[in-house]
Amino acid sequence: MPRPCFLLAIALFSAVSTSATTNNATRVRSVSLGGWLVIEKWIKPSLFDGIVEPDLLDGTLVTFKSLVLGTYVTAANGGGSDVTANGTSASDWQTFKLWRVSSTLFQFRVSNNQFISAPDSSVSATVDSPGQSETFEISRNGGLVMLRAPNGMYLQANESSRLTADYNGTLGWSSDNPAVFNMTVNTVLGGEFQLANGYDKEDAQTVFKKHRESFITQDDFKFLAANAINNVRIPIGWWIAYDPEPPFPFVSGSLEALDNAFTWAENTGISVLVDLHAAPGSQSQWQHCGTRDGVSEWAKANTSYISDTLSVIEFLTSRYASHSAFFGIELLNEPTQQHVPLDVLRNYYVAGYSRVRKYSSSCFVIICQLIGANPSILVDFMAPSDGYTNVALDVHWYNLFENRFVNTTAQWNIDYILNQRNSDLQKLNNANGPLILVGEWTNEWDVQGATMSDYRNFGAAQLKVFGNASLGWSYWGLKSKDLHWDFERTVEKGLLTRQSNGQWP
Repeated sequence: MPRPCFLLAIALFSAVSTSATTNNATRVRSVSLGGWLVIEKWIKPSLFDGIVEPDLLDGTLVTFKSLVLGTYVTAANGGGSDVTANGTSASDWQTFKLWRVSSTLFQFRVSNNQFISAPDSSVSATVDSPGQSETFEISRNGGLVMLRAPNGMYLQANESSRLTADYNGTLGWSSDNPAVFNMTVNTVLGGEFQLANGYDKEDAQTVFKKHRESFITQDDFKFLAANAINNVRIPIGWWIAYDPEPPFPFVSGSLEALDNAFTWAENTGISVLVDLHAAPGSQSQWQHCGTRDGVSEWAKANTSYISDTLSVIEFLTSRYASHSAFFGIELLNEPTQQHVPLDVLRNYYVAGYSRVRKYSSSCFVIICQLIGANPSILVDFMAPSDGYTNVALDVHWYNLFENRFVNTTAQWNIDYILNQRNSDLQKLNNANGPLILVGEWTNEWDVQGATMSDYRNFGAAQLKVFGNASLGWSYWGLKSKDLHWDFERTVEKGLLTRQSNGQWP
């Protein structure tokens, strides 16, 4: 029988009732270790410094405009037919997602998710899975490029606006060369996939090993414990279940790092919430879900992505269920309403709960809100009255990313926390459903020219309100290039402060 995974032996934790109306139990005061085992470039940009052609990462959006014709390369109807050079503007049909093969070789995904192909001199977008015929060499001269097709010829824009792979004329960058295009680049993703595939395999192994060993250490756990933090939420990616030989392009070592975190947590009296941040097939379009190019297929019918995700949940739970520091597991991070139907998500959460309970009857099972929908659509789901125990709903509350927060004042944001967020939280707390975890929040906002005093007041308001969440809160994150996303520096600078008794509100 596995030992109960809630940290009963440590005085920082007392039993948390499964009722969302409980207010007198010791709550989670947690920090997410973002950017450690799931890479996000904005947290530590220097990881990408050694990549050749660093703007041409997987998922980068590119357009090609013919210098001769002044028109854009176009996959009509988003794909499924010939590729032409007759686009009058750069929109969806003229924008392609890069799949990086090397620093010079790339594949181009069109908007309906097929790939540009040149098996001979013709060029089309009709292939679902890229291979040699879909791999092109990019030669750059500033913003100008020439695209070498698999047959050794270059793509050219003909006077009839046809695009063909048959140019073998004199190479050069003059404006009358039909094989020269102006390439615009929008590098939108900088996640685990982009970092791992941006380097060659040997260099990637070196970069990841150094990062995992230095970004988070046992000293960080000591800092957290000394500052009354009793839990860490650790984002991980699905590839961790396949260590030491994760699938392309992921790099081994994340499982060893997670094992170390459990040891450090046990040594410092902190518990661990394992958060499946990146699921196979990608549950969102964002870089933190491990996506290659922003295409989300996790909920797509006739795929194995959901069953594969459940296998990852089972692997993680079976590995850590008997560990005294294991608090619980978050089944999925930030599925988006745009990509994940509610009924699919509900069914997955029920199945995930069952997988966890095979190994532990008491650890917490965290379900995340559906991003883009009101958290209340899950507030009556998996309730104690239906036989579910130790379940919590994770809500992510940033004063960012939405139009309502743009061009607002410091006081407006503080009032929004004290009034609207407080009201929303109390409704969730009182709904007799799962417990509530404010699983991501930070001390950053869209306010321009805010003073240090403004930031202190904003932080105090959030601590006051989120401290009443029935399970607790988790700050995002421990370390970051940006000060107000960095819990360590924010605490050291006095922008987040504890109560006179040394505890967080």
